[in-house]
This record gives sequence, structure tokens and C-alpha cells, in this order.
Amino acid sequence: KDVWIITKRNLRRFIRMPQLLLFATVQPVMFLLLFTYVFGGAIAVPGDFSYIDFLIPGILVQTVMFGSTNTAPGLTDDLAAGVIDRFRSRPMARGAVLGGRTFADLVRSAAVNTLMIFVGFLIGFRPDGIPQLVAGLILALMFGYSMSWVFAAVGLVARTPEAAQSASFLVVFPFVFASSVFVPVQSMPSWLQVFAENQPVSVIATTVRGLIFGIEAL
Repeated sequence: KDVWIITKRNLRRFIRMPQLLLFATVQPVMFLLLFTYVFGGAIAVPGDFSYIDFLIPGILVQTVMFGSTNTAPGLTDDLAAGVIDRFRSRPMARGAVLGGRTFADLVRSAAVNTLMIFVGFLIGFRPDGIPQLVAGLILALMFGYSMSWVFAAVGLVARTPEAAQSASFLVVFPFVFASSVFVPVQSMPSWLQVFAENQPVSVIATTVRGLIFGIEAL
């Protein structure tokens, strides 16, 4: 019950501060459109897949990865404002603050990824089927939720929201861009392929791709 109350509190904050939701939706859509129409024609993908079909599963993973970084500055902001100290004075479960924060970020990631899939359909994305698409989406969301707990730890250590945001992006950028999210790993230099093939973002992106399009996409 306490976790649900804190989750609703954080979701209401998104509604009352629409700029947070706007930035969370505009950035992934920009990534999708830029990579599809600017870089897509120059990127060769394996098999008979179009670039948009290759890209959407990776974008789902990239979106939840970036979305999970919001957990860190969100917690740090509450710490700095004294909100968490107030929660500690209440008869509530200790883990509710972290659980509510991560669940709220999970709901937001689900909403943004649903939008990404809708935009993808408009520009040519065609999965093998709805059950396969749902399975891939669930896996991406599970990965994003697990990463929210990693960044919750970052938020509890950092002293300011700015420091938490900077620390989070220092972790996220190498894993997202040196991965199979946007391009096949085989197109990278051999020394970088070793890292790109064996890091979690590539593994999840490839698995989501396989769930949506079958084993031939792996």
C-alpha cells in the first residue's frame, strides 16, 4: 500500500510538470526519426530486414535505459528538499520510497515505449505479430526497471540532482552507443566488438529483436 501511494505521488508529479513528460517523449522520437531518415540509408543491416525493423527493438531498450536514469536525480531532489526526511517520520515502509520511485519510472517508460511503437508503425515498422511485440516490450521494460534500482543507488550517493544526472549519463552513454542498438556490432572495429557484444545493452537489444522477429534476427 505504501509503495502504491508513493508511486501515485510521483506519477502526479509528472502530470503537474508536463515539461518532464514532454522531454521524456520528444527525445526518443527525435532519436527514432533522425536515425531512420538521416543515418538509416547508410547503415547496412544483416538479413532481409529493413533498418526501421532493426532499429525499433534497439530504441525500446535505449528508451528504458535513458528513462531509468531519471530515478537518480528524482531521489536526489527529494533528499535535498527534505521530502524523504518527512517520509521517515511517518509510519510507512522504509522501502516504499525506492519502490514507489522505480515503479513510477517503469510506468513512464511503458507509456513512452508505447508511443515509440506507434510512431514506428507510422514509418514502416512491422513486427512478426502482436504477441511477439508484447514479449519484446516486456523484456525491455524489465531491463529498464532493473536499471532503475542501479540508478537509485547512484541517487542516494550523489549530493545534488545535477551530480546524479551527470553520473548517470557517464554510465549510460558508452553502453547505449557502443552497442547493437543503432548499428550491427559487426560494423564496429574489432577491438570495440569485444565490448559491444558482451555488454548488457547489446544482449538485451539482440534478445528483444529476436523475440519480435524470430530467431533469424539474432
